[in-house]
Amino acid sequence: MGGPFRLMIRQHVKSTQSLDYRSVRLTRLTQTFQSSVVLAVRSSNNAQTRPRARFSLHDAVHLLLCIYLLSSNYFMFDSLFTSLSQLVPAATATIPLLGEIDVQKLTIAVGLFVGISVLFWFIRLVVIVRLDALAQKTTQQFDDTLVAASKSVRPWVYNLIAFYVALQLYTLPTLADQIITGVLYFTFVWQGIQIANCFIRYGVTNYVETDEDGDGVVDPAAAAASDLITMIAGIVLWVMGTIFVLSNVGIEVTSLIAGLGIGGIAIAFALQGVLTDLFASFSIYFDKPFRIGDYVVLGTDSGNVEKIGIKSTRIRTLQGEELVVANNELTSVRVQNFRKMAERRIASQFGITYETPREQVEQVNSIVERAFAAIEGARLDRVHFTTFADSALLFDVVYHVESAEYADYLDIQQTFNFTLMKEFAERGIDFAYPTQTIYTKTIG
Repeated sequence: MGGPFRLMIRQHVKSTQSLDYRSVRLTRLTQTFQSSVVLAVRSSNNAQTRPRARFSLHDAVHLLLCIYLLSSNYFMFDSLFTSLSQLVPAATATIPLLGEIDVQKLTIAVGLFVGISVLFWFIRLVVIVRLDALAQKTTQQFDDTLVAASKSVRPWVYNLIAFYVALQLYTLPTLADQIITGVLYFTFVWQGIQIANCFIRYGVTNYVETDEDGDGVVDPAAAAASDLITMIAGIVLWVMGTIFVLSNVGIEVTSLIAGLGIGGIAIAFALQGVLTDLFASFSIYFDKPFRIGDYVVLGTDSGNVEKIGIKSTRIRTLQGEELVVANNELTSVRVQNFRKMAERRIASQFGITYETPREQVEQVNSIVERAFAAIEGARLDRVHFTTFADSALLFDVVYHVESAEYADYLDIQQTFNFTLMKEFAERGIDFAYPTQTIYTKTIG
């Protein structure tokens, strides 16, 4: 199978030797095609033996491209050059130190560079400006992101593309061609990452940096999460872009990818605890069990959340010290969050002595009701005489504080206690406290 293919390729190359600069390009393409065919034949004939060079998907795509270009006998760019050659007269010039120069080819190259540059500048200064004006009239943000992505393309990138197209008229040395191609690919990757960052920022701004309270202020934890997501996405894009550039300039990246995989596994094992806390921080960011400023209770510890970091969360306790808790621990324990509490429900109890007359005992409920009616921010739920205890007649009082602030609850409880003491003192009702009455009897 390899012989007929080689014969066909050689005949095709001989028939194209008169095409000047195109013959060299076609010869290189033919060599690539021939090597691709040989690899395909080896892979099919030696299924049990692994060849030294593998026939990859990239080679298959390249093979199909070679077949298409060889069957068409000329490139689209070559036909463009032929058309332009008819407009520019053939001429040569001799320049000191440079020798003889094809003026026709140089004129066409300069014309291509200027024409493509002007076309790109027209798109940038006219088309994109018009699109920007239309986007400003809409309420959607995605069209603004599209325009911002288009504006992020640097002007020198347009000039570099035009310069590369103009250079296609010349047959450059292999090293120079690889360098220019590498620079072009790196520019495309860099510019592509800049465009991707526009869409990443759009995503994190609209879906991560949310204002849940409606106060116009983005949650600091959400802002930190968006920065972390942007950083990780940037690292991933740069790694993929670097591998893409190296692969397209002829550098074997298979071993590099394998090394990155093995190194990634080793790093993952070494940083297992850190990565666990990192993913736990993402769980906290997206699930939002609490936010910065919330008052939370973790077992026997409690306090206000001050910072949610990548590895740990810092809580300011009521005693004033800073409590540092690993994020992984926060996602595996029960957390009481008092910030989402609209009001407090308080259940308290007091007792009066057994010596209190029944008529006064019956007045206690009305005394408590009048006391809460005069306290602003409190709502009485119920009051009942419930228990004959060992040393007291016990009353249960349940009320609601129409505030989530702990200080407001203490103020209301204090006001109620003062009012109750005053009312009981005026009526001669005594509060009970643990006492024992000992009866003695003398015999004889």
